[in-house]
Amino acid sequence: MNAKKFVVLLWVALLVVGCAPKPTTVVATYEVQKTQAVEFAPQPIYERPQSAAEPISRSVPQPTAAAVVAPRDVQFQDAGVNPYVDTYRDHLSTFALDVDTASYTVMRNYITQGSLPPYESVRVEEYINYFAPGYEPTNDTFAIYADGAPSPFTRGEILLRIGIQGYDVPDRERKPAALTFVIDKSGSMSQDGRMQMVKDALSALVEGMGPEDTIAVVAYDTRAYTVLEPTRATNYSEIMRVINRLQPGGTTNVDEGLQLGYQLAMRGYMPGGINRVVLCSDGVANTGLVQPEQILAQVQGYVDEGITLTTIGVGMGNYNDELLEKLADRGDGVYFYVDSNEEARRVFVDNLTSTLQVIALDAKVQVDFNPELVEEYRLVGYENRAVADQDFRNDAVDGGELGAGHTATALYVLRLVPNAEGRIATVQLRWQDPDTYEVVEINGNVNTWNLAKDFYSTDVYFQRTVIVAQFAELLRQSPYAGRTSFADLSEMADDLCRQMPRDQDTQELADLIARAARLSR
Repeated sequence: MNAKKFVVLLWVALLVVGCAPKPTTVVATYEVQKTQAVEFAPQPIYERPQSAAEPISRSVPQPTAAAVVAPRDVQFQDAGVNPYVDTYRDHLSTFALDVDTASYTVMRNYITQGSLPPYESVRVEEYINYFAPGYEPTNDTFAIYADGAPSPFTRGEILLRIGIQGYDVPDRERKPAALTFVIDKSGSMSQDGRMQMVKDALSALVEGMGPEDTIAVVAYDTRAYTVLEPTRATNYSEIMRVINRLQPGGTTNVDEGLQLGYQLAMRGYMPGGINRVVLCSDGVANTGLVQPEQILAQVQGYVDEGITLTTIGVGMGNYNDELLEKLADRGDGVYFYVDSNEEARRVFVDNLTSTLQVIALDAKVQVDFNPELVEEYRLVGYENRAVADQDFRNDAVDGGELGAGHTATALYVLRLVPNAEGRIATVQLRWQDPDTYEVVEINGNVNTWNLAKDFYSTDVYFQRTVIVAQFAELLRQSPYAGRTSFADLSEMADDLCRQMPRDQDTQELADLIARAARLSR
């Protein structure tokens, strides 16, 4: 596939609030015609807490005494907080795309239960990517969008949003799928209705499958065993009878369960179709291989055969977020946390095709900032998805996977030179076609005239991205959260709700921020 056939779209955020943006359409390598120079006159709400010259370590920030930490039997991996980078020292920012959303739903579960989430559980990019970004659909494999505005939180800083939009595949055109469920039925799954949550999630998934799709089931506790050989999804009652018969008990042998699951997936392999293992667990391995790297080592060979992995986390009293996230990343898949039947339906019914059908393997983004205009930049989130700049075109280095219709968004904080005008950055996207294994690369420029004059004149979807990112930064105990409080952010979220009165996700976000404000007092 020739990269020149792909269209890169730049989303120009110079429209009034609430209006649907009209993207500028250009070819793969381009220069947008200048429409208006922008004088950067930020209208700050809050001052930045340290001087621009003060160095911030990439190491994990020290939480305050009031910070919520994970219980001993709940495992999250703290990846730290990205620092500001001097553009003259390093003008390239490179990361693997990520469309996981588990971190956001983990937070929602904590706050709903009456406490703030552990700070190390927060992955900002997963908060951002939980929400629809409002990008225009594309008929090409991918489109790149960009918009930005002065920060409402810190004087002299610009927020730049870069988005990737994949093409949508109608459900009727989805490839047939061979799914192998690997279900944790250990004793810990008896807590808090975890097993029933898994059964409900899988019921929602199986209901949406087509006549050519097949389902197989492996269950594991102390040992793993085959529950159902590959069976047509149209045999819904038989599949659910097998699943509903499972009862929790015993220890947790994730390693043996995954190995048997992949072996069964190989037996039911569907050439030219979707071949995926779906692991449902609280992730607490305590029998067989228990270390994440040991278990991950068992996965790679099957991934090379084209079998991808989705991990679904449930429960929280004892929970291994780190293992489930790493398994999904290594398994070329996506990690979800299901905290309700509504979330199960969102993932497995409303977004079924994007959950199953991969349209890009090893997708990476590299943003090349112009040192003549950008003094410093900071990528908000993606700490554990960082890729060495020299490995952007190294196809042996793993990237991220995107499903049909998926979007991925990254938010940068920039400090521009005074009276900056011209090219801010060039955005490059590189991925591998899952059918032909051809590597494709496209790019496009972001310019100063693609930025709005002030934050409140931007599109509502941009505003929501900024608000949810700041919410994550506050929960994360980030040293860059500034003087913003949950109460301040709650006022902004309430104002956004008035602009998006029928958007349930925005209403829920505002409610969660308000609850966090009360819990943080």
